[in-house]
Amino acid sequence: MARAVAIVIFPGFQLLDAAGPSAAFEVAERFRPGSYHLTLLAPGGGEVRSSSGLSLSSEPLCEGPFDTVVVSGGDIDRAMPAAHEIVAWLRRTRARRVASVCSGAFLLAEAGLLDGRRATTHWDSTDRFARRYPKVTMDAERIFIRDGDVWTSAGISAGIDMALDLIEDDLGPAVARRTAQQLVVHQRRPGGQSQFSALVDLGGKTGRFAALTDWMRGRLAEPLTVERLADQAAMSPRNFARAFTAETGVTPAKAVERLRLELARTQVETSRASLDRIAETVGFGDPGTMRRAFLRAFGLPPQALRRAANPERPAPFSR
Repeated sequence: MARAVAIVIFPGFQLLDAAGPSAAFEVAERFRPGSYHLTLLAPGGGEVRSSSGLSLSSEPLCEGPFDTVVVSGGDIDRAMPAAHEIVAWLRRTRARRVASVCSGAFLLAEAGLLDGRRATTHWDSTDRFARRYPKVTMDAERIFIRDGDVWTSAGISAGIDMALDLIEDDLGPAVARRTAQQLVVHQRRPGGQSQFSALVDLGGKTGRFAALTDWMRGRLAEPLTVERLADQAAMSPRNFARAFTAETGVTPAKAVERLRLELARTQVETSRASLDRIAETVGFGDPGTMRRAFLRAFGLPPQALRRAANPERPAPFSR
């Protein structure tokens, strides 16, 4: 029997939050016919306008049971009547598992489905989420998290990663891999991968440190202490550290590590350089330090990411 999958939207929903997982389930159904039956639901049903202005046709919220419920994200504050209706529906609906994309996690939390669980959402909303729902352990670093029968994912494209994990849980890694290939997803990212570099890349909320970030990128192999960064920003170390953290959400030291991780991962996945050499050129100094940073950020060591990116090419010896 096909697994009933309900994708839940509301006025102002983010189009890709719904379309991404839907496409993943649809492609998996091609490879394993009879696996999924998709239904798009919304309060009241009918045409629902997304944040982009495009609309999707939906059916009214109906009672399950469902195998899987996926709640999309979007501008919840502008759709409060619909949001309240979805929350009430979630509380009474029977489903084997529930998932959310981006700010859809707020609706799951409001329904009490995340109490006592780990969860994630878009990096721009994690602080607000943590303040509003103290019973939920917010892990802002992860692109998606599974805690028991509840999945949550970060912004937009991470919904596809989460959907592929749901598919793998149902149909196995081979179908999930073929689905990812059909979707032209370069590599299916593990849930432990970090939402790193988002604000750092932009130089902060207002772009105040954009020039400094560019300067850092060109000197990652060099020592980048708080004092040196503060001098470049023409600020005292204490004021710089406070301002940078407030602007980007991470400390200067963490920002440097993330920029090094970004460059290191690219080199690990696309070059044949040894891990020793990569660690040296990006500023980690030694492969042990780089490995620990990879595990914290991605949940995988460099060797595993290299193998995943190049399944038919043996990795060179580290030394």
